[in-house]
Amino acid sequence: MAVANCTRLFLRGTAHGLRLASVRSPLLLSLPMTRTHRLGPSDDELYQRTTVSVMQREESGGVLIYGYSPRGFNIDGNSVIGPCALLPPTILQWNVGNYKDITVESLALFYMLEPRIEVLVLGTGGRVERIDPNVLKFMNRKGIAVEVQDTPNACATFNFLSSERRIVAAGLIPPPPSRALE
Repeated sequence: MAVANCTRLFLRGTAHGLRLASVRSPLLLSLPMTRTHRLGPSDDELYQRTTVSVMQREESGGVLIYGYSPRGFNIDGNSVIGPCALLPPTILQWNVGNYKDITVESLALFYMLEPRIEVLVLGTGGRVERIDPNVLKFMNRKGIAVEVQDTPNACATFNFLSSERRIVAAGLIPPPPSRALE
């Protein structure tokens, strides 16, 4: 049916009044359309092989967090015990016990860097905790955006921003042990 309709459309002519065929053949209307040639690799550019020449290798994507646990973090294959500060390409121990210890003084290493970081990602442990608003205002005045998240999401956010080659740093507190299996 569809073949017959297409054939009638072609026999009728185009919008410009040109006829594509002048004879309406019943044989033409009844024949099913079949492919007589199967496309192969030489018929289309899609099947052609592509080669790439690397002129200059890019730098690595930066520091990535591969895992976290209640003990610490796996950052680029390095085991970091306890809270840490990531200042790519540097990993430092961060002297905080929990989210209440995050103060202007504990964040000093983040705003003293040159070049200045764009985003500071804070992982506050197993859940999102409220950071002192004065600390957030202070960091905002320094021109640094602060993202406060639970540690699992903070790790993912840091990796995402780092892969986009943003100037990002992180302060991470390990999450507490999970009680889900008990």
